[in-house]
Amino acid sequence: MRVLHVITALAEGGAEHQLRLLVRRLPHDCEVVTLSRPGAVAAAMRADGTTVHEVVAGRGHNLATVVRLRRLIRRGRFDVVHTHRYRAGAQGRVAARLAGVPRVVATEYSLGEGVIDGRRTAPGVRARYLAGERLGRITIAVSQAIAGRLCACGVPPERITVIPKAIDATEFRYDPTLRAAARGRLGIAPDVPVVGSVGALAPGKRFDLLIRAVGEVPGATLLLVGDGAARPALERLAVIEGVADRVLFAGAVGHAREMLCAMDVFASPADRDTFGLVVLEALAAGLPTLYATCPPLEELAHAHAAVEGSYRLSPRDPESLPRALRTELLSFAERHGARLPARSASSRYDATEMAAAVGKVYEELSG
Repeated sequence: MRVLHVITALAEGGAEHQLRLLVRRLPHDCEVVTLSRPGAVAAAMRADGTTVHEVVAGRGHNLATVVRLRRLIRRGRFDVVHTHRYRAGAQGRVAARLAGVPRVVATEYSLGEGVIDGRRTAPGVRARYLAGERLGRITIAVSQAIAGRLCACGVPPERITVIPKAIDATEFRYDPTLRAAARGRLGIAPDVPVVGSVGALAPGKRFDLLIRAVGEVPGATLLLVGDGAARPALERLAVIEGVADRVLFAGAVGHAREMLCAMDVFASPADRDTFGLVVLEALAAGLPTLYATCPPLEELAHAHAAVEGSYRLSPRDPESLPRALRTELLSFAERHGARLPARSASSRYDATEMAAAVGKVYEELSG
């Protein structure tokens, strides 16, 4: 089976890495086309032997982009077209149907931020989304929350299937050599305790809480990995809180493993609209992990199967974060810097399981 994956961008985001993990494990002849200039993930895919095409697109239902995609689909004789993210879905579904490919799948990773959310988005936008969605056969939601938004927007439940995001735990295993290299490059001494987090520097990630909390953790350095529009405001906050000399902004990275190796405690204070995949990555790296929201770990906690070394922060207690950071750093000192063993939420969030579920969708569409 020949499958063409259409994605909005192949830079450094979460959806891009999910596609990289998926293509590597599918037992099909897969090619990828990006609608933006390719970046680090595209290079990694090409290194794996995956063909990556470039069709740099305009916004919305850009006709020239649709025509180029249609030509690519027909020339490649693809059996399935699988789109990833909103803009790729808007253009890829149309191109696939014009090319005569009836088996069209879409994966939605995030439907918030005003793109399409049942109650907050203008009716005209919802109508356009639904019209495009009907050109496909099935929409994969990466979480129950996304599935709920799709239903609220008007997508029939029978056209939605939930396949959660996943990780390859082996990609995040701890390596003391990587730790030393990362700390040396960042200018962090070997014995300095490091609290870290990874994600887009956006208000919803609540990195402001981490900056305030590190002021109550004497001697600790805060390492923020990622970039975004909120960075200037966060830098100003660090100055106001008097911790600018203890807050490091590492910028965006192609893969988080080296930065996770440099950390001693991981914290994710985002309290909404998050899947918590980075929390699972931190657990796989052997880090004690604090989180405000992580649905996979919350499911396990409800089943009385909490993951050792993970701690859920209390949204009603402003002292919950600094207190937990002090506790975990004290435990780290008592372990004399020893790493925790790698842990996982469950096989449901393993990349091999994700690929198997997606492959089953393809088979069902093929009859």
